[in-house]
Amino acid sequence: MDSKSSLWKKLGIQDWFLTAEQTSALKKQQNLTPDDVYNYVVSKFNDSIRELSFADRIVFYHEYIISFNQQDYTSFINNKQGIFGLIVNETIKKFYESLKQYRAAGKTVIPSSSKWVFRLVSHPDYAPGDIGFIGKLLPGNNQKEENLKVTFIPRQTGIAQTFDISQDILKGFNYYSEGYYEIPYKEDLEADEEEGPGKNKKNFARFETILPEKQFAGKKVEFFMKDEEVVISGNEETRDDDNIFRIPTEWVNTPHLHIRYNKSDGKFYLASFGEKTILNEADVPKSDVNSPAWVELPVNSKILLNGIVGVNIFKS
Repeated sequence: MDSKSSLWKKLGIQDWFLTAEQTSALKKQQNLTPDDVYNYVVSKFNDSIRELSFADRIVFYHEYIISFNQQDYTSFINNKQGIFGLIVNETIKKFYESLKQYRAAGKTVIPSSSKWVFRLVSHPDYAPGDIGFIGKLLPGNNQKEENLKVTFIPRQTGIAQTFDISQDILKGFNYYSEGYYEIPYKEDLEADEEEGPGKNKKNFARFETILPEKQFAGKKVEFFMKDEEVVISGNEETRDDDNIFRIPTEWVNTPHLHIRYNKSDGKFYLASFGEKTILNEADVPKSDVNSPAWVELPVNSKILLNGIVGVNIFKS
C-alpha cells in the first residue's frame, strides 16, 4: 500500500534531502536552540531586503511563518515557556537596528504594513532539527499563489533551499495560539522595552471588535489590555477606568465579560456574565459576578457576544 504523500513529495523535492534510514540514524541532529531560531529569522529578514528592495526603497517582509518539527515545537512550549515571545521581541529590535542604518544612509524606509506578525507552527513532515520559513509583505493578505515561497533547511545538508508553493500546501501546517504574535510597526524604529522598573507598562493583549450599528460600519473598535484584568461591558457602563472596555452597543451586557491574565502560567482566562457568550464556537456558561467561573482564553480566539458582536483577542 502506498504511504500518504508528504509535504516534500507534493513539492517534488523529497529525494533532494531525505536519505536512507540507516544513513539518517548515523547523523544525530542537535536540538534547536533559541539562538538558532533568532538568527534564522533575522537572516530571512535580511534576505527579504536584498530580494525585494529597489532603487532607494527598502522593502521587507512583515509576516514570518516559522515552521518546526512537532516535537521541537512542543519542547519549546513545555520546557522553555515564554521563550518564543522573547525571541520575537529581540528579533524586532534587530529589525529596527538594520532599518535605522538604511535610513541613516539616505534610503527610503516605509513599511508595507502597520504591523509585524509572527506565526510559529509545526508540520508532521518536519524531522527533528528541521526549520522552515514563509514570508509575506502584508500579514494575512491574499497573496498571489505564484509569489508564495517556502525556504527549508533539511536536517541532512543544512543548506537552505527555496521553492514556489501552492496556497493549498499551507493547509498541512498546524497553527497554535501560543505561537501567534502581532506587534504594531513603529515608524520611529524604536522597539517597545520590556516592562520593568521605570519602564512603560506593556500591553498584555489587544482586543478588536466590529459593531453592527450603521455609524460604525466598516470601522473596528480596538482596546489595549494594560492591566492584568479587564472587564468588557456594554453602552450602559458608567465606569471609565483603564481596565474597562466599553463597547458602545446595546447588544453587549453590562458587564458581559471578565478577562484576566495569569502570570504563573502565561495564559488568559475568561468569565462570562452576559446572556450568551460563544468562545471559538463553544458556549461559555454564564456565571455570577461575585463568583466567576473561569475558562481558558487562548490568544487569537474569537468571542461572540449575544450572537451579534464579535470580539477577537490578539497578542500585543
